[in-house]
Amino acid sequence: MLNKIFLSLLVTFFVPLGFTDELNSGDTAWILTATALVLFMTLPGLALFYGGLVRSKNVLSVLMQCFTIACLMSVCWVVYGYSLAFKGSGSFVGDFSALFLNGVGRDSLSGSLPESLFIAFQMTFAIITPALVVGAFAERMRFSAMCLFSIAWFTLVYVPATHMVWGGGYLASIGVIDFAGGLVVHATCGIGALVAAIYLGPRKGFNKIALPPHNRTMVMIGASMLWVGWFGFNAGSAVAADSSAGMAMLVTHISASVAALTWMGIEWIKSGKATMIGIATGMVAGLATITPASGTVGPGGALLIGLLAGSICFYATQIVKSTFEIDDSLDVFPVHGVGGILGIIMLAIVGDPNGFLGSGASGISEDGVMAQLLIQLQGVLVIGIWTLVATYLILRVLNMFTEIRVSEEGEEEGLDVYEHNEQGYSL
Repeated sequence: MLNKIFLSLLVTFFVPLGFTDELNSGDTAWILTATALVLFMTLPGLALFYGGLVRSKNVLSVLMQCFTIACLMSVCWVVYGYSLAFKGSGSFVGDFSALFLNGVGRDSLSGSLPESLFIAFQMTFAIITPALVVGAFAERMRFSAMCLFSIAWFTLVYVPATHMVWGGGYLASIGVIDFAGGLVVHATCGIGALVAAIYLGPRKGFNKIALPPHNRTMVMIGASMLWVGWFGFNAGSAVAADSSAGMAMLVTHISASVAALTWMGIEWIKSGKATMIGIATGMVAGLATITPASGTVGPGGALLIGLLAGSICFYATQIVKSTFEIDDSLDVFPVHGVGGILGIIMLAIVGDPNGFLGSGASGISEDGVMAQLLIQLQGVLVIGIWTLVATYLILRVLNMFTEIRVSEEGEEEGLDVYEHNEQGYSL
């Protein structure tokens, strides 16, 4: 009798605790760190990486664009972005229940984290995604148009994609896996970049004269910051300090290393020289490709993904620029778009725990590789069409009210002076 009373007391007082959110200090400490790392990717990582890749007369304009986007997207995220992305039960977008972060207090929890921290972590993703698109129209979009485009693109592309995949929307409901942003970040920014590059047209002299990077040292520094920050991007997406975060960090580094060496090797064979730009770009391709798969694949899968990323993204850059003659200035689509979609597909193939590269892998559909692959392809199709149509409409409408592209005079003079009346370097 006493035993029964004791057991019922245990059930009454302790079992319900397992069904309530409880703050975990270890998880909180890790996501605080990851949040800083992901912001570090944009400021100063991406800004320096992109800044070094453009000509010296446009370096300040790129830095200014990345910095401004960080500020704009932060405000938009707080005012309405978080609410539309993570609140509500709509298939394609959330609701307005948390406008201006209404209802979010100091003690509000999201799983084992303070909700304020989860909001800040997701904010850094909302910052870097439209900032990546800048690389497609670098050196030729007006600053005012860039600001308006980024706000509209964030609202109509990034927010719905986030809700569909991570906020409990349509793609989440059918089982699409995107651990850290192959669809939400890289596919959207890559496809959006391609549309923008085509719509604006090429820079003056594209494929006729050399348009070389002005500062390869800056490119290397920015790329290194991206590499370090990406650990927060991928391992932080576990939203916990656990074994999933550990594996995500490991496979992220493996893929980046293999892709960098692969890109460098192909370039070395083709031209007889290994370049800093080549190995850095290959590294970014490896990071973008492993991003959606970093919570699903093991070390063996990361080796294969890195090899494919370095080779496929390399040839994608050649096809976009040389075959189709599209001036995607800093190769956003072939590196991020192609890489993100490749990772979304490959996770279904090498994420099988019982497959030949299954060590450390987890998470794909119980129905097997082909079932998960079809789900993943559906995700690519939905996000791809959504992004393509929305980006084109944004540019078309924006062009009805303002000039998007700088004048020939402004392009010749350089955006630093023409748009900002400043220079990146003093003579």
